[in-house]
Amino acid sequence: MTFHTRRYRIGLVSNRHHQDGPQSALVRLLRCSAETIEKHLQPELIVVGRTLDAMEQLNLLPDYPHIERFPYGHQGGLMRLVARVVDTDPAQTLDAVIYLIDPTDPSSTFPEAVALKRQCIIHGKPFLSTVAAAREWLELEAIATGAPSNPELDSTFDLAQEGIALIAHDACKERMLTIAKHHFNLLDQFAFRCATGTTGSLLNQLAQQIKGEEAGRNWVKPFLSGPMGGDAQIAELILDKQQCRRVLFLEDPHVARQHEADIQLLERAARTVTDYAMCISDAQCTERWLTLMEKRVAMRTA
Repeated sequence: MTFHTRRYRIGLVSNRHHQDGPQSALVRLLRCSAETIEKHLQPELIVVGRTLDAMEQLNLLPDYPHIERFPYGHQGGLMRLVARVVDTDPAQTLDAVIYLIDPTDPSSTFPEAVALKRQCIIHGKPFLSTVAAAREWLELEAIATGAPSNPELDSTFDLAQEGIALIAHDACKERMLTIAKHHFNLLDQFAFRCATGTTGSLLNQLAQQIKGEEAGRNWVKPFLSGPMGGDAQIAELILDKQQCRRVLFLEDPHVARQHEADIQLLERAARTVTDYAMCISDAQCTERWLTLMEKRVAMRTA
């Protein structure tokens, strides 16, 4: 994915519940991130029909010039976003998708919604399905362009008070270890780290190599494997809003997964507490996110 050589192109859509009313998720996201969008990033926003209708009715980004309307969802708007994710034309392709998902809305399980996430993972593009994920991504990408940090988000970058989950499918475990080794100093600042099954054991072995056998022994708290319920254990931490705001879940989109329901449960938990939690689902986005996060943490402590 190429950054900084042209204006960002971001797909934007939200489920009906997240559009309705002055306290909806769409309102909270766009009002809190208005300066980042209008002044610093100035992306092209490709907005699906009813979401754009809601923006106009609620006076969100009223004078913003870089907006393209897509059809309503029932007219193929979401399907067109999928096509733009995979488009190789720099003037058409999307760099990221913000899809504010209401976990009780059945449309989020429609084929085009599932394909949208899957193609984002395959093509290494952020798929941001919670308010917290979208706000943090916009903040970090703005910082990458030289923008100042938003002090409203300072507390979320106090890693001594934060937790993180590290999960990887079998084909992605080596990549997770590489990422963890590269960003070990940042991950080591978190107050709490957890992982499922084998991934947790491998990460603790890595920590023992870096920190010493005793200091690294319990670097992450290992839960059960995903198929045995580890995803559900971490989902409970997310719902409690105490120990786990961020989930790095390196998914393999190319294999059938017998425990797909467990994966969806974890994502559903994050979407249930949309202003609090986030899931990042591919290695390329994880690498960039951690790199920019190191810069943001440094800005907070400067």
